Amino acid sequence: MILIAGAGATGAGIAYRLALRGAENVVLCDRGEIASGSTSRAMGGVRQQFSTAAEVMLARESIAFFAELGPPFFHQVGYLFLATTEEGLAALEERREVQTGLGVPVERIDPAFVAGLETRDVLGATFCAEDGVADPPAVAQELVRRATELGVELREHTLAESLLDDADTLVIACGPWSAALGRRVGVELPVRPLCRQLLATERLPSPPAMLPMVVEAESGFHFRRRGDRLVLAMGDAEPRWGFDTTVDESVFADRLERLANRFPAATGLRIADAWAGLYDMTPDAHPILGRVADGVHAACGFSGHGFMQSPAVAQAIAEELLDGEASIDLSPYRLDRFADGSSFAEAVVL
Repeated sequence: MILIAGAGATGAGIAYRLALRGAENVVLCDRGEIASGSTSRAMGGVRQQFSTAAEVMLARESIAFFAELGPPFFHQVGYLFLATTEEGLAALEERREVQTGLGVPVERIDPAFVAGLETRDVLGATFCAEDGVADPPAVAQELVRRATELGVELREHTLAESLLDDADTLVIACGPWSAALGRRVGVELPVRPLCRQLLATERLPSPPAMLPMVVEAESGFHFRRRGDRLVLAMGDAEPRWGFDTTVDESVFADRLERLANRFPAATGLRIADAWAGLYDMTPDAHPILGRVADGVHAACGFSGHGFMQSPAVAQAIAEELLDGEASIDLSPYRLDRFADGSSFAEAVVL
């Protein structure tokens, strides 16, 4: 039996890819329900604009799958990065060279094309029209639907530990809970939970239909449209390590002020909803992918990028399980990079 622990977008995607390849006796389990962990609380951004080739590659290999899904699962509205300082602009341009060098169509652009966006303080911007925003729980549900139709067994409200005796192969894809499961099978995974929260505004009259994900490069503040509301996010001044997902209301005023300054149509809106989720962080903000021990494979440590990279990861893990190697080079994501000193940090963690 191939046991996949975690029914979020990554685990569901692996199950689906295995089933497409004709794999039998595949079990997808989750301690909760489908997409009840980090996937259910994700921002839903899908971007290829990273600072390192390793992250760009995973995102690049995933974008076609999201585009094929299309609405209502994915809206290809683009990602817009704004720089307001010379240092920020230089960093954007350096990243753009990496991105375009790998075939990602990122362009310098006048951000004034976004109706209602305040751009007077912006020195420069980059935009990728292939990127966009998605509905993570809906995508995971769709992947599970496809996988179970092809014969995958779904076991919700089931701890992977209870099925280990029957498993020939274990795939650890349970986000911030991956380290605990790894220790259960004798593998130390340097993954720890980081709390990040999202805020949703009241309804916005007539929001722009094609509003991209807007990101302020220097601060990391970003927002997107979700229906007729805006969803905002930004890292905390002090990282909140651990499994506590209590919402910190003390940041609401600051986030609303930032939103109003950048998108004046939102002036006066209040926060109507807020929730917090967990990133499964690694020391270098790159995932841990592939074989980590005999009969044990990992797909975790995505550091906030798991949903957007899940299609490429799912295909690669399925290939490695069935063929012995993946069509994507997984060497940058191997666990042993932390021991041999070959790790390198991703800078664009939102």
